[in-house]
Amino acid sequence: MLFSKHRNLSRWIIVVASFGIISLILWNTYVFFQEFKIEEQSKMDIWAAAHQEINSNPLDENVNPLVDKVFTSDISNPMFVYNKGNVLLSNNIEDQKLKSDKSIKKLIKQYSEENTPIVISYEDSETKETVVYGTLYYGNSEVLNKLKYYPLALLLIIFLFGAVAYFFYRSSKIAAQNKLWSGMAKETAHQIGTPLSSLIGWAEILKTENINPEYIVEIEKDISRLQTITERFSKIGSLPTLEKTDIVKETIDSYDYLKARSSKLIEFKLITVSNEIYVNLNKQLYSWTIENLVKNAIDAMKGKGQLTIEILQLENTVKINVSDTGNGLPKKQFNAIFEPGYTTKKRGWGLGLSLAKRIIEEFHDGKIKVLHSEIGKGTTMQISMKSV
Repeated sequence: MLFSKHRNLSRWIIVVASFGIISLILWNTYVFFQEFKIEEQSKMDIWAAAHQEINSNPLDENVNPLVDKVFTSDISNPMFVYNKGNVLLSNNIEDQKLKSDKSIKKLIKQYSEENTPIVISYEDSETKETVVYGTLYYGNSEVLNKLKYYPLALLLIIFLFGAVAYFFYRSSKIAAQNKLWSGMAKETAHQIGTPLSSLIGWAEILKTENINPEYIVEIEKDISRLQTITERFSKIGSLPTLEKTDIVKETIDSYDYLKARSSKLIEFKLITVSNEIYVNLNKQLYSWTIENLVKNAIDAMKGKGQLTIEILQLENTVKINVSDTGNGLPKKQFNAIFEPGYTTKKRGWGLGLSLAKRIIEEFHDGKIKVLHSEIGKGTTMQISMKSV
């Protein structure tokens, strides 16, 4: 218990520390992005001021060399100066994008959202009036755009890493659980084997006594059933052998056995085809599946109602429907009921349908699902398998 507590505490420390590191990286990235953006805005303000200074003194050959250097320096931002439908200057923008009014308006909208446009104006040396040269529209540099999407890329990488770690942990946990259940199942089969051998011996002795033969027949049926259960448990965890088998006969045999041992308040009904349908089947595991579906149906009806097993043949597929008149299921539970441990009953391990799903889908390459269900009216479970 102490080890478990320490392990859980360690997990929480790792989770909190990871969250803290990620938050710190994202915050620093955001701060750096804002600082870099302010720096670019400052450069563009200086460029606009330099352009304004040159326009103020167009004929002055002794213009400040520093201003001239700023004006002629390389600017990494995409930019253009626009005035009354004309592009006066541009930099780092493809000429094709500045040829139509539509594309220019699109750039104006985009750059205005990224940065505040700068109006370039100057004082006319003769009239002393303020003249608007144009409006400078500029976008973020390529480096800044990449930096803007860096947090998203980082989050995506972290998410993918977390997903891989989660699935690895989940797969390892499921594998360990499967190994545990397989070991328990095989041990159960081994433990049942010893008293079962004794029962077979006692049944042979009873045949020599003056006992009603019908009693012996029923005892032998139950012994045969115990042998089937033992074989089922022994096959868990290992790949079962499939044989070409008439699924109609196997379904009817399971139906007859369950009907004879169920409450008389359950009205059993069988709808089947007249011909044989062969599939690759493991008899013991298939009968276990039918038994689980029937028992779940009886529990859903609380021991009273109508239970129908229907066998349908559709080209190369055979479908077995098990229907009840029980409580029904909400749609959100259609997939959840096949999860190990999930149960709507007060008592139970929630393993019956998960075992049935594994038997049909993993061992027999078939499908099992809730065909339809209605609250208060009942549920139909369907098994689909390929015929041979």
